[in-house]
Amino acid sequence: MNSRCYPPFLPSPAKKAKKARKPKGEALLPKWKMASSEGWSKLDAKPYHPDLMAVLFETPSGFAIFHCCASLIQGQDVLEVLWDQFTKNYNAYRLVWLKQFKTFEDKSSAITQNAGVNKRLTQMIERWHYPWIKLAVAKPEYKEIIEKCLNISWVHGPAVMELMWGIQNCMQCLVPMEKKLLTEADCLPISQGLHTLLSRYACVVKPEMVSEQIVNAASALFWCESVEKENDTPLRSLGCLIKRVSGINCDGWSLLKIATAMKVIWCPEEIGDSCEEISEKEVSRMIEDRDKYDVYLDKCACLRTYESMMSTHDVMTRNEIQLKFLVQEAKSSEA
Repeated sequence: MNSRCYPPFLPSPAKKAKKARKPKGEALLPKWKMASSEGWSKLDAKPYHPDLMAVLFETPSGFAIFHCCASLIQGQDVLEVLWDQFTKNYNAYRLVWLKQFKTFEDKSSAITQNAGVNKRLTQMIERWHYPWIKLAVAKPEYKEIIEKCLNISWVHGPAVMELMWGIQNCMQCLVPMEKKLLTEADCLPISQGLHTLLSRYACVVKPEMVSEQIVNAASALFWCESVEKENDTPLRSLGCLIKRVSGINCDGWSLLKIATAMKVIWCPEEIGDSCEEISEKEVSRMIEDRDKYDVYLDKCACLRTYESMMSTHDVMTRNEIQLKFLVQEAKSSEA
C-alpha cells in the first residue's frame, strides 16, 4: 500500500494519468475562429456568431475564404485606420482567419457571367458561408453572379476594398500556400487610407509601386499622427493654462513647443538647445511661476508627455525623409 499522502488540491499520480491533456493552444480560440485549409481540418460545424463575416479573396492562382468580424469594416474612421492594421503580419493573423484555399488551372472560368460559379468554388463557398452572415467580395461583377447563382447575401464597398487591400498586403503570410507572385494586373487599387496619408506628405505612387518599405514608413507616420491627435486636446489645454498663469500667449504654438514649455518649468537645465523657440523672457517667467503650476499639473505626467512628443517628433522626421526617398526611388525605377 502506498503510504505517501497527497494534499487534497494535488491529484494523485493515478488520477493524473487518467486525465486527458488538451493540445497546447486548443482553448485559446473559439471553434469559429480556428483556421483550416483543404486537408487541414474536417470541422464542418457552423456555430452561430452574430458578428461573423466571410470574405472571398482572389489570389493570383485561385481563391481563398476567410472569416473575420463584420465590425472590422464598420465605423466612421474605418477608411482612415483599417489599412494600418494590416501593415504587420502578426496583427493581420488576429483580424482574419483563413478557412480554405483552392487553386484553379483556369481561374477566369471559376466565376463567369454565363456559366455562373463552377462546382469546386461553389462547394468551398457553401462550406464556409453560414445562413446568417454576409460574403464580402472585391469585384462588383462577382456579387451579382454569386447572389444570382448561390442566393447568398453579399457586401461590397470602400470599406471592403480596404479589407481586401490589407489581406493582399499580408498575402504571403495569410495564404502561405499561394506560390505565385502578384502581377500588375493582380494588384488592387491602393488603399484609400494609405493614399490619403501619402498625399499629406506630397507622395503619390501607383499601386504596383507600393513596397513593404513604403508601407512601413507610412505606418510609422500614421502612428506619429495618432500620438499627436491623442495629445492635442491636453496640450492645447496646457497652452491655455500657461496663458492664464504666466500671461504668455500660446496661440500658434506647435504641440511640441507646448510640451517643451512643460519641461522648461521643472527641468530647465535639461532642455539644452531644444527650447530655442521659446524666448528667454518667457522661460524665466514660467520658472518664476513654477509653484503655481504645481497646483494645477502633475509633474511626472507632464514630463512623460514631453518625452513622448519628442520621441514622436524624431520618428516622424526620420520616416518622412525615408518615405520621400523611397517614393522617389520607386518612381526612378518605374521610368
